[in-house]
Amino acid sequence: MIDAGIIGGSGYTGGELLRLLKNHEKVNITAVTSRQYAGVSVSRVHPHLRGMEIKFDDISIENIDADLVFTATPHGASMNIVPKLIERGIKVIDLSGDYRFDDINEYEKWYNLKHTAPLESVYGLPEVYKEEIKKANLVANPGCFPTGSILASIPLVKENLADTLIVDSKTGVSGAGIKPTEATHYPNLGDNVVPYAVTSHRHMPEIQQEVQKFGDVKVSFTPHLVPVIRGILTTVHTFVKEDVSSDYIKEIYDVFYEKEPFVRVLDLDEIPRLSAVRGSNYCDIGCFQIDRNGRLVIISAIDNLVKGASGQAIQNMNIMFGFDEKESLDIIGLHP
Repeated sequence: MIDAGIIGGSGYTGGELLRLLKNHEKVNITAVTSRQYAGVSVSRVHPHLRGMEIKFDDISIENIDADLVFTATPHGASMNIVPKLIERGIKVIDLSGDYRFDDINEYEKWYNLKHTAPLESVYGLPEVYKEEIKKANLVANPGCFPTGSILASIPLVKENLADTLIVDSKTGVSGAGIKPTEATHYPNLGDNVVPYAVTSHRHMPEIQQEVQKFGDVKVSFTPHLVPVIRGILTTVHTFVKEDVSSDYIKEIYDVFYEKEPFVRVLDLDEIPRLSAVRGSNYCDIGCFQIDRNGRLVIISAIDNLVKGASGQAIQNMNIMFGFDEKESLDIIGLHP
């Protein structure tokens, strides 16, 4: 049994951490922080958590008593919190972008922030870095877009079958966070598809950083906001460098992910759908179709709040502490 705390528990990722940890047999939640809602029951902010006898607390970092802390804090805020926790011997899983980059200069360029507290971290993609995660004190939880994009791309790049990836992602509005904005206002988003940061999204260099560790490849990425609540559907396009079949591509993915409990490689005639992974920690990968011009299309689907954030964070926690990797995460998606 371990004690776990959540710093920044009032947002969507905080709510998902609480939902998924509720039935974790080896975790005791000792603190859930929120300055705005200090003293308020978590169910007043997250109504689906009714019955959880936990209140938000505005507790100082120095007074958090835990073996592990999830920092569900904004970019730029985590770097002011994480080092203090690490100094106290508390393991940390950070859900911001502050510790995802190997090169701090890349972080500062894309996030337009000065990084004041660099630390050694492990990129928290269990399908790639499981052994490193086991020994880590600080895990940088991947971004939601990178999770679906990287998992859909790595087997292909590893086999040296692509030198350029065109990544197109459609995301649900919950990825924009709990605070309403003009972009997420229903009349602006309903019955609409909204491309944004078309060539300049901060997740593009994160995707490229990770896939380039498997081969020399260029990545271009464009996200779109669509009028659904949860999910990211990612379509990866590339022109394959060799004359290969869809069956061969699928076999590569089957082999690469055969031991991974949360990646499901679909049959050739199946296209991943958001409803199949909604509320779950699964990443479905499929399509594997090649057109007459040699363009290969691979599609992945994840829930942006689960495999794209809080579920993956708990998966990382399970690995760090030697628990069953699937503990509290073995949940089937909500379809329809």
